[in-house]
Amino acid sequence: MSEATPKGHPKGLYVLFVTEMWERFSYYGMRAIFTLFMTKALLFSKERGSDVYGDYTGLVYLTPLLGGYVADRFWGNRKSIIFGGVLMALGQFSMFLSGTFYKDVGLATNLMYLGLGLLIFGNGFFKPNISTMVGQLYPEGDKRVDSAFTIFYMGINLGAFIAPLLCGFLGDTGRPEDFRWGFLAACAGMCLSLVLFISLKDRYIVTPDGRQIGDKPNTARQTTETASPVSTAAAAIWGGIFVALFAGLYFGAEAGVIGSFIYSLTIAAPGYILSDPGLSKIERDRIIVIYVVAFFVIFFWSAFEQAGASLTYFAEEQTNRESFGSIIPASYFQAINAVAIVLLAPVFVGIWGFLGKRNLEPASPFKQALGLFMLALGYLVIALGVKDLQPGVKVSMLWLTSLYTIHTLGELALSPIGLSMVNKLAPVKFASLLMGVWFLSTSAANKFAGELSTLYPEPVVAVTTVQKLEVDTGTTLFPANYKLDSQKVGGVDVIAMEKIQLGELKDAAQKDGIKKTIESSLVKNPKRFLGVEIVTLYDFFMLFVVMAGAASVVLFFVSRKLLQMMHGVR
Repeated sequence: MSEATPKGHPKGLYVLFVTEMWERFSYYGMRAIFTLFMTKALLFSKERGSDVYGDYTGLVYLTPLLGGYVADRFWGNRKSIIFGGVLMALGQFSMFLSGTFYKDVGLATNLMYLGLGLLIFGNGFFKPNISTMVGQLYPEGDKRVDSAFTIFYMGINLGAFIAPLLCGFLGDTGRPEDFRWGFLAACAGMCLSLVLFISLKDRYIVTPDGRQIGDKPNTARQTTETASPVSTAAAAIWGGIFVALFAGLYFGAEAGVIGSFIYSLTIAAPGYILSDPGLSKIERDRIIVIYVVAFFVIFFWSAFEQAGASLTYFAEEQTNRESFGSIIPASYFQAINAVAIVLLAPVFVGIWGFLGKRNLEPASPFKQALGLFMLALGYLVIALGVKDLQPGVKVSMLWLTSLYTIHTLGELALSPIGLSMVNKLAPVKFASLLMGVWFLSTSAANKFAGELSTLYPEPVVAVTTVQKLEVDTGTTLFPANYKLDSQKVGGVDVIAMEKIQLGELKDAAQKDGIKKTIESSLVKNPKRFLGVEIVTLYDFFMLFVVMAGAASVVLFFVSRKLLQMMHGVR
């Protein structure tokens, strides 16, 4: 008797559900406190923290290309998942050691980089292979696949909901020595994921006719096609394109080693795959659709992934987090998106199912254009919330909550549907590899997200005004524990106010007998993106409104052509 019935889902889906749930608990638990750990325990600047965050999350989504290739050609999904899980557990333990020895900044930093390296490579073997196995649970053409990926996505976000609450509770306490406990909890989650997968895989992760899924390389499952090797000439051509792109980005655009590598590979690797001479015209058209949609997804995730960097800074410094006499940890806000997905995913499953039965369900590219539109709307809401905001004034938690909730609607329209689309469009022999290419676009987006996060504006105060205030009172205005960085902006000497708010400065001045306001002395540290000056938080958030909104409109208008190239797949 088959496990799967037309009215339900295979039990293997729920095994993959809990396996991915605890792996994502591990990832998002660490991410929730990562930038706070760097800035509060290791004393990194926000810009350095954003750069490291972008490098890490970018490389995390780059290595699935390697893991997908190894699974397709050599190991199969199962062995790749186990190998990757072990590496990630070791990586989280290394982060725990980094937090333990945080007072020795040199040692702690090296341990952190070791942990990040293990997490990066481990994720590369784990993530594309477990996603690929979901689609293999169903017979070809089964309409339950979209809802299966949405249920699978609920598992991801259930883990992502629990993670910031537990790891934030243990690690984000205001005491730098406690970050290690958050990292240790993330390590325990990864170990639990491994135990569940290893113990349940043989019994439940099987095809509708009872064959084991993922025990052999994907090319070994070919029955009607033979994997054709890419010619040496094609490899040389695309290798040359990669080198040329890397050189241009590194020396011309100063994108850095990691950024230049990721962006170059995002262009060259898909071209190399597309040059396989064994592809038919229909297969090639469908792969092109994957690439085009993946390009637009970059704009989505580069804005969405501000959650771990600039939006965490915003929660920490610009959000009134007081509730019932206590302060809510900034890391908790990263749970809003996840709990909203857990609550709303069944609604989306119902909507797609209702429309599908009536042949009214929109095709994948249209759904993804809708996701980009909702992302732009979320940033528009918070941009309006901070418009004309006076320095030192904190906004209500409702603004950040609204942004995350609206972004949830966009994510549900775009991300699980994207995984399903790759599964349906990819030739079987390239199943995991093209899932890796999909995550490659997310890699570029995450690296880009880190670069955009460095644009987060900070207020500064003119030195001459501060000096005059100190002369008038005969006292030092600032306590010794404030870190003051002398800079020049537009030829004017300024002091970057990293730890002090304008309201505190005014209070200090009034206590010293100064009856004057100093708002006129407040200036912003100008940063630029494509020639546009980012001065205020309103400017910063509007950048994402324009970027995501424009991508949404363009994708909507090209969706009809993409639908034709999908050759009947929706």
